[in-house]
Amino acid sequence: MKAVRRALAAALLTAAATTNASDHLDSPKVIADPRVDIGDIYAWTSADGRRLNLVMTIVGHVFDKDAEYAFHVDSGSRFPDTTARTDIVCRFASMTQADCLIGRDETIQGDPRATDGLQSASGRSRLFAGVRDDPFFNNVRGSRAAFDLAAAELKQGVPRDAAGCPAYTPAQTAAILDQWRHTDGGPARNFLAGWTPAAIVLSVDLGLVNRGGPVLAVWADTTVGDERIDRMGRPLTGNGLLAHLGSDEEADAYKLAYNAATPDTADVFVPVIARSLALYDGYDGHCGNQLMADQAAPPAQRYLPLAKLLADDRLWVDSTARTCTQLFAVELAALPGGARFRHDCGGRTLHYDAVNVYRSLLASGTNDSVTDGVRADDRQHSDAVFPFLAAPAGAKADR
Repeated sequence: MKAVRRALAAALLTAAATTNASDHLDSPKVIADPRVDIGDIYAWTSADGRRLNLVMTIVGHVFDKDAEYAFHVDSGSRFPDTTARTDIVCRFASMTQADCLIGRDETIQGDPRATDGLQSASGRSRLFAGVRDDPFFNNVRGSRAAFDLAAAELKQGVPRDAAGCPAYTPAQTAAILDQWRHTDGGPARNFLAGWTPAAIVLSVDLGLVNRGGPVLAVWADTTVGDERIDRMGRPLTGNGLLAHLGSDEEADAYKLAYNAATPDTADVFVPVIARSLALYDGYDGHCGNQLMADQAAPPAQRYLPLAKLLADDRLWVDSTARTCTQLFAVELAALPGGARFRHDCGGRTLHYDAVNVYRSLLASGTNDSVTDGVRADDRQHSDAVFPFLAAPAGAKADR
């Protein structure tokens, strides 16, 4: 969850700067009202190939009656081009009264708490909304210790190459990665165990969201009035890569600008993301092996291809695929050597080891070079049985 990842984000900001850096990442507006703070989003196709499953968790335990909670599903015939957008917008007058509009005509209205789902009149979509266990798992303490050690080494004068990648020694790299996979020097622990935010869960017929084609790009936002308060696409991009050098006030303004932007207006964030990518590239002790790092480009442009991809910040799903096993599968399938991912839906299911895969791709271009020692959530969730997320510990059995 973003609210509980702030310590991790602050540590990354420290590690990402050669001068004093702000440790603010979430904007004041989001911090002030967790009811509109997106924690995580998930999107994947059902095993029968007929539906898109969507989950948005909200850091607060209740919804804001004045807010709109939206999934935006862009669709196209092939990655990365999309030609149509379907908006799924939900409002909650209370925790027992939901009103969702899917596209222009599909509506779901009523009490969304039943775990078998509140169906639309057409039967093509269903909704659950209420408190559930968030499946995101993360060894925050170990990650923070690793970032703190990396920052200390940078302060001692670790050299960087012309692209900004730090050249840690093998001993330094080993120590950083060892910190990453432990908690306070012992076995890794999931800092987010038992976290139970409010959740919005939808399962919709693909025909409602794929007007432009079978390749889908999903992002979510919360708005109050005409103001976008928060937005999210891929896990960790918004928090993990938006390092900013300057005062707290400048950092707050930067985060506000990011949340107010859309994927269509996000190119302005490419330079700062590229600088953060340069730092991530050094964590495995080798510079230039990050996903999409362009070794043939001038050093200042080495990280721009991946920075542009990540600034777009949409979660890509191939809706023709019925198997979902790999974060970034759609993006990887489009790269040289990516044929093995072409029948994977990508997206993000409730079981992806998102933290480890994301950081490994940024450190070495592989899936498993960096691990925080936590491989699964403490609760059992289902990618197949609605409403997918586990009930809070101690709650009565789902009905």
